[in-house]
Amino acid sequence: MTTEPPVEPKLVKEHDTLKYSLLGPSLTKSGQDNVDQQKVSEVIYNASKGSKYFNNEEARDKNLTQKIERILDKKKQLEKLDLASDLRKADDYIAELELSRDLSQVVVHIDCDAFYAAVEELDRPELKDLPFSVGKGVLTTCNYHARKFGCRSGMAGFVARKLCPQLIQLPLNFDKYTAKAQEVREIIVDYDPRFESASIDEAYLNITEYCEKNDISPEDAVQQLRREVHEKTKITVSAGIAANAKLAKICSNMNKPNGQFQLPIDRNSIMAFMRDLPTRKVNGIGRVFERELDAIGVQTCGDIYAFRQYLSKLFGDKAFAFLMQCYLGLGRTKIQPAEEYERKSVGTESTFGEMGNPVDLRNKLQATAEELEKDMVRTQFKGRTLCLKVKLHTFEVFTRQMIPPKAIYLADDLYKYSVPMLTKLEQEFPGMKLRLMGLRCTHLVSMKKPDTMAFFGFKKRSTDPSDLGESPTKRKAGVLEDETEQWEAWPDELLFEDAERQEREDELQELETLSQEIDKRRHHGKEIVPNPKKKDTPEEEWWDCPICTRPQAASEKEFNEHIDLCLSRQTIRDAVQETSESHSREPTPAPKKVKLSNEKGKASKQGDPKQRRLNFG
Repeated sequence: MTTEPPVEPKLVKEHDTLKYSLLGPSLTKSGQDNVDQQKVSEVIYNASKGSKYFNNEEARDKNLTQKIERILDKKKQLEKLDLASDLRKADDYIAELELSRDLSQVVVHIDCDAFYAAVEELDRPELKDLPFSVGKGVLTTCNYHARKFGCRSGMAGFVARKLCPQLIQLPLNFDKYTAKAQEVREIIVDYDPRFESASIDEAYLNITEYCEKNDISPEDAVQQLRREVHEKTKITVSAGIAANAKLAKICSNMNKPNGQFQLPIDRNSIMAFMRDLPTRKVNGIGRVFERELDAIGVQTCGDIYAFRQYLSKLFGDKAFAFLMQCYLGLGRTKIQPAEEYERKSVGTESTFGEMGNPVDLRNKLQATAEELEKDMVRTQFKGRTLCLKVKLHTFEVFTRQMIPPKAIYLADDLYKYSVPMLTKLEQEFPGMKLRLMGLRCTHLVSMKKPDTMAFFGFKKRSTDPSDLGESPTKRKAGVLEDETEQWEAWPDELLFEDAERQEREDELQELETLSQEIDKRRHHGKEIVPNPKKKDTPEEEWWDCPICTRPQAASEKEFNEHIDLCLSRQTIRDAVQETSESHSREPTPAPKKVKLSNEKGKASKQGDPKQRRLNFG
């Protein structure tokens, strides 16, 4: 009788980390607290074992394990060195950050509860007490009854059915969700006209001014907002109330569903809250970064402080700064419409079944170019650089880019310049089969017409109710004083959040290929939509000046002053014109030539033919 050889501890550990990774990006979603995650990971592991997706995840897990080993080796080397100066720099930076702590603002994060599922339930109330999900290939969301079985967003549909055989799966209906999201947005705009949409079902608000104007506490204001949303839209929202956006996001998940949590806005409460908070709970720390931090001994935000001298050398300066802010519970307090952040790129991509026929690939590329043109027109941008992204049937991802001779946005141009990149990839990988294709434009150029009136100091008249950057009220004095600062660069914490979001998106795309059904979706819910206007905001009235015809504010005093100014300008213009006409009859004296001693000066006497002579007469 032969006995099986014992499994090597290293192999067991590798498979443990792989099983944890297979749990997916939505592990921290609410409704998972009482779920046996070990059982869920076993089901996912066994259901996907042997698939190309599993092999790809296994390879990624091994690469991450090797990367962590290198991090630990580097940490051992650092421990042998004198890091007193690094410790001082870290402490100086912490002191500097402390000076920037802003406890004067009240920031709220609103998150709709199981949004897609909640909207579907309105049309089919019989599903209220049954486990169901939205999305067939991959679960986009599921109700709280389904979450009790371990089902969650980002999970392959057939895996979810193994966890919950009675699961009902509904197809996606984006038009329905978009309409309901707009209903919610039209309510929250009354609490903060400059709220910031994070996605189709969540938003950040700064309610400092609202509370002051209405003499109401933040807790009561948010309770009132949530009640109003439920009464008017029939869906529930959860909320977090805190001193900044990072904390508010964490707090909104504390009392889900249909609840709210307020973190006291004082330093001691914030530090105590962050001390025991697992790093994964922070928006911006995904599974990969969580594992890297855990490997060096950082499991909670409070643990960060003890390792502060190593962080910049192990993870880089940006990660160091981000982690120090996490330790201190610091975050941005400036909330603004999403469209005011500077766009870095515009792109679209889609997942599909294995495709290798060159004609089919070019048809897919043409369709992708047409979708990208729609997005470019909607966002009013052209791109100076065009990127092609493909995912092979082996789950390997490749990107290629080129610089067209001009900035482009039309589908014909997008297709024309991307075909050579696709052809080159086909030559590099004979018999290439794809599962994903995407096009993206970067180094963007705005197609919006410049506001020439604003350039010359005249007040702008709005022609579109959804004009970017417009707001009827100001949150704080000076926030929008400089109208030239129309675009805002993304803070570092937003870059980390965006990286984590991209990790989740990539995960969803890969999981789709495990299913027989592929949801034909295009990252819906991430589009930037201008904020609705407050209903009680009066329409601004404008009067056209009879002299210059430019619109002016409807104020008699200001309008008369402007007309006087225009008339005086007209008088000056007439006088100048008369003078110039009299001078034009006289011969124009030849301009004096400047003598230069060097050879270049002699050559320059002939003048540059490209230069035009300007005549101000």
